Amino acid sequence: MRIFALETSARAVSVAATENGNVLASAFQDTGLTHSRTLMPLAESLLQGIGLTPRDMDAFAVAAGPGSFTGIRIGVAAAKGLAFGAERPAVGVSTLAAIARNVAVFDGLVVAAMDARREQIYEAAFRTNDGTLRRLTPDRAVSLADLSEELRGETLPILVVGDGAGLCAGYLNAHGVACRTAPPHLVMQNAVSVALEAETMPEREFVSAQDLRPVYLRPPQAVTLKERMDRNVRKERKP
Repeated sequence: MRIFALETSARAVSVAATENGNVLASAFQDTGLTHSRTLMPLAESLLQGIGLTPRDMDAFAVAAGPGSFTGIRIGVAAAKGLAFGAERPAVGVSTLAAIARNVAVFDGLVVAAMDARREQIYEAAFRTNDGTLRRLTPDRAVSLADLSEELRGETLPILVVGDGAGLCAGYLNAHGVACRTAPPHLVMQNAVSVALEAETMPEREFVSAQDLRPVYLRPPQAVTLKERMDRNVRKERKP
């Protein structure tokens, strides 16, 4: 299967094309520019460089969440557009599973972590061994304090990956849970792992462009603030 993948869940943006586990090409950019300015030029340049078009792909994959609300929306919208135009299926990949895929050859416990702010991280744990991943927890928003309690007494070596790895590993080590972060070239989100993770997913999870959806583990801040304001207004209106 030939897959074109996009990753926009955090600060960096990346795209990749893979075929049956082989990486055909990839591109990564972390310049501080917005994804809306960098994603599609990066995708177009990569396809031109390998002499392929969207119609040459069998499917389009995207990191569908968790992650930056704006980044996820941009990535999913781009994947929907590419899949619709090429008349190909699409698949939303867990950002955390894709991050763990970076270090699947590690033998131990992988904690995929993204900074969720509000003293939380987006996190999922995986048992990794010889290139295979076995999910141990669902994708979730969890406090560092709760995570450290869960991992206390863990006997497997622990490796932390993702853009929240430094924050997470620092807290865990300071609270008696020994762990280390992945090396710099493997620690961050990237589209190659999104594509490789998509290749492992069952066919039933591939959907039409119209049915592709982002996955938010909690509502955007703007929605939360609006709900809070609405509750305050209702309270003020009560006699």
